[in-house]
Order: sequence, then structure tokens, then C-alpha cells
Amino acid sequence: MSKTADAISSRASAPAAPAPRKSELHDKQNERDHRELRIDKVGVRGLRFPIQVRDKAKTLQNTIATVTLCVDLPKEFKGTHMSRFIEVLNAHGNMVHVENIPDILFAMQQRLNASTSHITMDFPYFLEKKAPISGLAGLMDYGVRFEATATGKEIDFVLTVRTPVTTLCPCSKAISRYGAHNQRGEVTVQIRSRNIIWIEDLIAWVESSASSELYSLLKREDEKAVTERAYDNPVFVEDLVRNVAQKLNGDPMITWYRVEAENFESIHNHNAYACIEKG
Repeated sequence: MSKTADAISSRASAPAAPAPRKSELHDKQNERDHRELRIDKVGVRGLRFPIQVRDKAKTLQNTIATVTLCVDLPKEFKGTHMSRFIEVLNAHGNMVHVENIPDILFAMQQRLNASTSHITMDFPYFLEKKAPISGLAGLMDYGVRFEATATGKEIDFVLTVRTPVTTLCPCSKAISRYGAHNQRGEVTVQIRSRNIIWIEDLIAWVESSASSELYSLLKREDEKAVTERAYDNPVFVEDLVRNVAQKLNGDPMITWYRVEAENFESIHNHNAYACIEKG
């Protein structure tokens, strides 16, 4: 046998060399940080995700939320693990039910070794509204935010609802021979409560506090009715927040609130603003 054949035979009978060990990837986030500064909130923001919200009619409304997920970070850790936030959210399926918010908060605490966790969901909420005279129906959208924080097993929950309205200026009406300037405004109501306060109830309280509510669909006879309603019910931005606050004060379940109103002025190059906070 030739030397070449001997070599081939020898290699064939030799035991196979062990496969090279896969090197472990370095976990940079778990390195020690020496600046001795705790971070209050760290996480992901601007994540869009399907959610389900239960409305007052006891039906489920599907919508899309822009989600923020955060935890606190002790001073000794360099960073958090961003992918784990998404893992926690995805663990609850392809759609988050609002009732699962406490489970998500506690899962973030456990998965990221945190003492506090935060979740914010901003989403459009739709209601069908009928025009005041023609009765034609259209969908109105309102901005809603759920903001929840878990500290240990204690959960703090704030509901925010943004409602567009019409306001007509009492001063303009009083000093003008005819007409009065009016404009669209937005009222932002934030509450903490001992029990469920329906989104629809907050919207109704705000709309009944303004000069007129808004609609997505109006025919000619509806426009006349809305215009005259506003003219008969002028309110300053100060009146608007006070009217809403009075209604919130009448509900013993509400423990804290902040009411903000902003009028997008039609005859000024600035907006009018007012705020009331209680609790």
C-alpha cells in the first residue's frame, strides 16, 4: 500500500475531532454600573398592538393601542433587556384584553427583576352618534389612555379621556350686535376611582358641559340646530372646566381628577387654556 493510502486509512480510522464549543454571548446589560444612579423608568415606547376594550353596552371593542412598557432599573445594573418587554406582551396572545393589565405588570416585574412596572396604552375609542335632527348615524372617535403602575402588588390606575367640543365665547356674544366667535376645543379628563367609571360617562359629562357636542355626520338641518344650540349656551374655557368638575364631584367613586380644557381660538393667534385638579 502506498504512503498516501496509509495516510487516508489512518485518518479514516481515527476518532472524529469534537465540534468546537459555541461561545456564550456576553450579557452587557448585566454588567455593573458605577455611577450609582437608579433609573425610574426604562423600557420600550411607541409599540402598536391590538387590544380589546369592554364598553358600557357590555360588548367588546377592538382597537389598536400605542403601548409603552417600562420598569425601574437598580443603580447597580448597566441596562435592561428590551426584548423581554415584547416577550411579556406577546405571552398574552395576539390581542391584549384590558382586564389583563395587572397580569402584564406583574409579569414584567418578575421577568425583569423589577420592583415597579408601568404600562401605558393610548388608543382611539369609537362611539356611534346620531345627528340631532336628521338622526343619521356616524362614528365619533375619542382619544383614551390607560396608565397603570404596579409597585409590589399595589396597582395605581389612571384613566384619561380626550373629548372634542364646541365653545362659543360669552364675551363675544355680549358685545356684538350679531354673531359670536366660536371654535372647536378639547377637554382632557384624568381620573382615579374606586370602581369602574365608563369611558362613555366621562364623554357625556364633558359634552354636556360645552356649548355643543360634535358630530361626524351633519345634514343642513343638523348644522342649524348645532349652531343655534351653541349660541344659546356660551361658555368660557373657565366655565368648561368648572362644569366638568361639578359633575366629577358628584361621583363618590372618583378619588382624584384633573380637568384641562383648550380652545383652539378662531380670532386669536393663540389658544385659551384652563385646568382644575382635585384629590
